[in-house]
Amino acid sequence: MISRRTDLDDSAHFAFTDRWGGVSTSPFQELNLGGAVGDDAAAVRENRRLAASAGLGLDPADVVWMNQVHGSAVAVVTGRQPDGTAPEVDALVTDRCGLALAVLTADCVPVLLADPVAGVVGAAHAGRPGLAAGVVPAAVAAMAELGARPERITAAVGPSVCGRCYEVPAALRDEISALEPDARSQTSWGTPALDLPAGVRAQLTRAGVIRHEMSHICTLESADHFSYRRDRRTGRLAGYVWLDGAAA
Repeated sequence: MISRRTDLDDSAHFAFTDRWGGVSTSPFQELNLGGAVGDDAAAVRENRRLAASAGLGLDPADVVWMNQVHGSAVAVVTGRQPDGTAPEVDALVTDRCGLALAVLTADCVPVLLADPVAGVVGAAHAGRPGLAAGVVPAAVAAMAELGARPERITAAVGPSVCGRCYEVPAALRDEISALEPDARSQTSWGTPALDLPAGVRAQLTRAGVIRHEMSHICTLESADHFSYRRDRRTGRLAGYVWLDGAAA
């Protein structure tokens, strides 16, 4: 259920899910956390409850979700999220203890950010369009407005499709690598590709974030993770970041 968890200074926490331990059936088995992929809504609600309570020890009502649109907009979270009110953004930031920010992926790059000293965390969804649009530096900048300092931020970059597997047309590789040179790659079989995690790492470094925890899991290669490129109709993984304390 929770494939990786990191605790910073006993106050800020990162976690990423795999696909197991939920109630969804094929092709979303088991722990699909995405509510807009065609899965049964009741199953998704139960999966989100299980991941939050059994997996992380959180109240599911304290988890804040996004309606991700492959852009660079950031929302500042100030309280619990009423049902059906997820903002259309690709990054969330907060300085409120007890609220967990969640990002959904199935090949895109989940980026979790925390400055425990300032008590500020963020979560970003960096697919190819979001990388090109600058969603990662936008999230860092929004955290800085809440008092975070980039040099104190730790970034956890979760499972995503790797640069050896993310094949794209040559023209698209040229277009994206003109904006982010570190994203230029080649597949293991010799065709043009993009390395989104490398692009994210480069953008974090330029934004002043020097501590990176990079996942080595490729979602397309891993049977334990959802991959849109591999399966098309599939579920979504989640990354969570939160600060200890009671939600306001």
